Amino acid sequence: QVQLVESGGGLVQAGGSLRLSCAASGRTFSNYQVGWFRQVSGKEREFVSCVSRSGGNTYYADSVKGRFTVSRDNAKNTLYLQMNSLKPEDTAVYYCAASSYYNGYTSNHRDYDYWGQGTQVTVSS
Repeated sequence: QVQLVESGGGLVQAGGSLRLSCAASGRTFSNYQVGWFRQVSGKEREFVSCVSRSGGNTYYADSVKGRFTVSRDNAKNTLYLQMNSLKPEDTAVYYCAASSYYNGYTSNHRDYDYWGQGTQVTVSS
């Protein structure tokens, strides 16, 4: 299995930027599709973005398209999420996730086997 640890969250003003990282350990990172989800207390976990095993294909939720960029560095076993033009509605706990079954687009959190502990992102207006 793979272990995931997120970092990079924090407090930022609207219009600002943050870069999240997710460090993986355990099994070979390139064997997993990985993605980002976010969750606000009391609401269901929401898909943000995912990237295929090679990093060649990326997918985004409509709400973040054009503002967020997902990438992975398989040599460093790390997943990234560059978040620009942040809005107050982006405030949430952000989780990275890995799927051992998929290698393409899937926005269903139930398709992901492994999860990090989450990192808080707060965007003030």
